[in-house]
Amino acid sequence: MITVVGGTGRLGRLVAAQLMDLGNEVRIVARHAGDLPAGAEFVAADMRDASTIAPALRGSATVISAINGLDPAGGQSPAEVDRDGNLRLIAAARDTGAHVVLMSIIGARTDSPIEIARMKAVAEQALRDAHGLEWTIVRAALFAELWRDLLRQTAGRSGRPIVFGRGENPINVVSVADVAQAVARAAVDPSLRGRVIDVGGPRNVTMNELAAWATGSAKPRHVSRGMLRVGAVAATPVRPAIARLMRQALAMDTADLTFDPSFAHTEYPWLASRDIVGSPG
Repeated sequence: MITVVGGTGRLGRLVAAQLMDLGNEVRIVARHAGDLPAGAEFVAADMRDASTIAPALRGSATVISAINGLDPAGGQSPAEVDRDGNLRLIAAARDTGAHVVLMSIIGARTDSPIEIARMKAVAEQALRDAHGLEWTIVRAALFAELWRDLLRQTAGRSGRPIVFGRGENPINVVSVADVAQAVARAAVDPSLRGRVIDVGGPRNVTMNELAAWATGSAKPRHVSRGMLRVGAVAATPVRPAIARLMRQALAMDTADLTFDPSFAHTEYPWLASRDIVGSPG
């Protein structure tokens, strides 16, 4: 049994479907059942509630953590989900003896300017330190399809998407389908245990370029860095999730988020690398 935690999300759904296409028995774990692949088992669990996790993992040979706490509509935070939720998941998997595939982020480190990258770094270290637990870590760049959809949503009737900051900072983006392929392979290939696999796209693009790709508009509307700083401070006590996204937007507009995929492709030549931004959005 391969259990995909967060299996109703953008990445988890693709991973579960690929694993089932390969003939694997798949269990999907999430807070709520979504659009599940036919034949998949579903178990409800919340990574913030340790009592729900162990029963959801029972009988699993491999556990994939595809969770994230960045969606403001989810009422969760990266600290609650990507750090604490993964720590609980790792502890439960250790009790079952399952191999763990942890979904992380390229550039995950404890001093990252991006909160979710700091939380993923803590989870990565806990997984490495878990005595007797086999593991694989898959780090991905930003999902191109996620930002395409977000930018389209901000365009509204004007057709002009909103870009936070100047939008000139180069960022690596990757197709979520390429990441799903890597995660599914990590789950079934024993030679990848104890390895960290970086999955990035073939090019670094600016948010302005992503906006043009997503909507066909070359003239996005901008929210200035100053407005983001003020908004983040003002929103923190009343809308902490929105404040968190504003702080992340500032970091994405200034931090080095580029990635050279050549080393990863030399080490793992089977990695896919579609130039999704170079194709029609």
